[in-house]
Amino acid sequence: MTVRIEKNDSVWTVIHSRAEARNAMDPDSADALTEAFLEFDADDSASVAVFWGEGGAFCAGWDLKYVSTLDQDHPLGELDMPKDGGERGNGGDVPRGPLGPSRLELDKPVIAAVAGPAVAGGMELALWCDFRVMENSAYLGVYCRRWGVPLIDGGTVRLPRIVGQGRALEIILTGRKVPADECERIGLCEYIVDDGKSREKAEELAQQIAHFPQVCVRTDRRSAIRQRGLPVRDALVQEWYNGREALIENGVAGATRFKDGLGRHGDFEKIY
Repeated sequence: MTVRIEKNDSVWTVIHSRAEARNAMDPDSADALTEAFLEFDADDSASVAVFWGEGGAFCAGWDLKYVSTLDQDHPLGELDMPKDGGERGNGGDVPRGPLGPSRLELDKPVIAAVAGPAVAGGMELALWCDFRVMENSAYLGVYCRRWGVPLIDGGTVRLPRIVGQGRALEIILTGRKVPADECERIGLCEYIVDDGKSREKAEELAQQIAHFPQVCVRTDRRSAIRQRGLPVRDALVQEWYNGREALIENGVAGATRFKDGLGRHGDFEKIY
């Protein structure tokens, strides 16, 4: 089995393990990863996920041996997304992405723990996560550029939103290697750690996030994501009505705990 889940209280680590292929993605792995993240999103006991590639590679992209077998005239027709709008769920209502979970819009945070290559479609998966922890020797890049395989799993959407259009286009068009230190400098990753430590650091951060009142965590996350593209007034309206739910469910009770002496002076450990 190429995908498994390891659970530590409310933190789930979703592990992709095709080390012999540097965790390149084939259809079986894509299906299994999608199912794993949908299970995580639906489980009330789960709060934060870590996405990690076992064996020293996050994901070397699409398995090109599989891509070479596709129908050249109508490749991946079974993954076509509906073009009409309307109400949508968390992405489980549309065909999965070519690399698996990249079309999911989960209501819980996912942290990427990146070792080695996260290139081509592997970069797209890393960008799908909320933020990234990279090891010193890890790197991103549009390595599919050399084979004429396009970014079709969110890369042309998420990369410009994270680093800006000009920088994104330079990375996309040149297909060059983007090492961890540059990723941190331009906002493609938030933490750099020693080699072999990305999972440990990502799980540490996940535990910190999972420790907080979760309705509020998800409310603020949802508002930050959904404000993109809205006029300021519309975004403020969305934030207000979205946030009131968390104020009712978490905020008043939390303020009462503070009044009673918990969590003073920046102590995030003693909040309950």
